[in-house]
Amino acid sequence: MANFTFFFTITFIFSLTSIFLHSKAYTKCPNIGGPDIRFPFDTKGERQAHPKTDSAFELVCKEDTTTIHFQSYGDLVVKSISYDAERLDLADPKSCVHEVFLNLNLSDTPFRYYYRVKSYTYLNCSAKLSPGFEEIPCLSGSGNYVYTVEPSMDVPESCKPIKTVDIPFKYSPYLADNSFGLRLTWGFLEDQDCDGKEGPCGLRVQNGGFRMGLVQVLSGVFVFAVAFAFLVIKMIYRSRKPVCQMKSGNDQVENIEKCLGEYQVFVSDEAYAEKVGDRC
Repeated sequence: MANFTFFFTITFIFSLTSIFLHSKAYTKCPNIGGPDIRFPFDTKGERQAHPKTDSAFELVCKEDTTTIHFQSYGDLVVKSISYDAERLDLADPKSCVHEVFLNLNLSDTPFRYYYRVKSYTYLNCSAKLSPGFEEIPCLSGSGNYVYTVEPSMDVPESCKPIKTVDIPFKYSPYLADNSFGLRLTWGFLEDQDCDGKEGPCGLRVQNGGFRMGLVQVLSGVFVFAVAFAFLVIKMIYRSRKPVCQMKSGNDQVENIEKCLGEYQVFVSDEAYAEKVGDRC
């Protein structure tokens, strides 16, 4: 019993410690009801805790929002982070998703678009095109009209191509939200050959380390539950043991006498049965 109590105590302490350490791995921007921030992300000025964290994963607590900075575009608002799906949901503070699509260059970052991308060409036209083409209002102005078209389309005389880019969606007035399509992932890093590399590629190992920590927490909770159940079963079993068991002191004498009494009754009954058998 002593060994079991020791094992139970150690398991309980391990489980509580693991849960405590896991909860301390999270942080948030102060006074902001934003997303939980943990590895591989970190807040600006706190990278000392994870010196190998890539600067591309640095988040900024700015006024009442959590933001992330891209060299090719600027700041985008972080709406949510899914660490299980390795997904980052963003919003454009300028409310112009297609300006982000047009300028954001993810090739030098550890991110890629979460959705499947397709090539589209942005056209800047001096005259409006036919109603079959949807003008992008936030990129258009007085005397110029911007459209997204298939790259294979012949460019009208009134238009000049701006750029052909791989983006999740062409413009549609039904998808004109400031965040629709701005979903990124860093999960593709696990498909790369990262042997001997650091930087974004090193996230494969460190992300795996975090997952292993989470597995340890869950394993500790499971072991604790099993140990607790075993203790309950053992206590129930002990409470249902036969009355005739060895005790100490006066209780031992009384218990022996009681057991002997039960034995004498049993012997008497057996002898009586033998006599009856002989007479028959």
